[in-house]
Amino acid sequence: MKTTILLTNLGTPSSLTVKAVRRYLREFLSDPDVVQIRPRWLWRFVLNSVILPFRSQKSLRRYQQIWTPEGSPLLAYSQKLAEALGADLGPDYQVEIGMRYGAPSIQEALKNLDQAGVDKIIVLPLYPQSSLSTTRTTFSAVTQEISKRANTPSLYFQAHYFSHPAYIQALTESVVSYWAQHGQSDRLIFSFHGIPENFIKQGDLYQSECQETVRLLAQKLNLKEGEYALAFQSRFGKAKWVQPYLEDVLQDCVERGDVKVQILCPGFAVDCLETLEEIAMEAKKLFLQKGGLALEYIPCLNASPGHVRMLKTMVQEGERVIS
Repeated sequence: MKTTILLTNLGTPSSLTVKAVRRYLREFLSDPDVVQIRPRWLWRFVLNSVILPFRSQKSLRRYQQIWTPEGSPLLAYSQKLAEALGADLGPDYQVEIGMRYGAPSIQEALKNLDQAGVDKIIVLPLYPQSSLSTTRTTFSAVTQEISKRANTPSLYFQAHYFSHPAYIQALTESVVSYWAQHGQSDRLIFSFHGIPENFIKQGDLYQSECQETVRLLAQKLNLKEGEYALAFQSRFGKAKWVQPYLEDVLQDCVERGDVKVQILCPGFAVDCLETLEEIAMEAKKLFLQKGGLALEYIPCLNASPGHVRMLKTMVQEGERVIS
């Protein structure tokens, strides 16, 4: 029997249409682990009558900025990563992709595994830092789907890998390689997707895991205090989110005289809307408006050899647990 690796990620619209974007956003924002507003009927009313009609159009314009001939960058890079990992692992392994929202879904991926007759599944959510709104909802979706099946396979969940030596090494190599080609900047900003502060009060460890990732990366890169900064991006709604906000960090850079900055997004395994549009385009525009001279975005690990090696290490660790 083959060992199956299920790579999961957030998801993406299937096409550049308002209908596809709206369908994706509805599924995403209807998840109570993502938006915890109560009562749920009120949130559903606001979502469908106020948010989706406006946000779908706005999001479509943003996706149009980054869409490629292969489609959504998040899906295209995920597919390339799965293919590279499968090739490296060899014929005794099967690598599947399952998106929490959109297609190919976790449900579709598990159906493919049913047909293949697998008895061991290693679930690797591509979220280095765990959160209620990412890792937990992914595990819930997988276990709920598995529970519907007559034959339950052995499961290994990789909860997070924010401090895993292979992850830190892969990111370090990526930054060093970028510096070799483009040189260093006045400051390196590590930007992560934000979450509401309320999640932290519920025991979510995401913020502390981001901080530890930054500490370890700064150590490996020999960065001194003042040469790097932690930031959070992608706020949604009026509630307080974890800080410091990226726009405030960029303002601080300008005030300090750090006119050339580079941004790395360690919380994103592959490039997507939040890195290619929000950082490489919008954050760059904002920084220049504030008086900065240059903002460079350092790409995600994507399907790089370092990323494949890192995931292979985690697969081997998972096999030792369920063997």
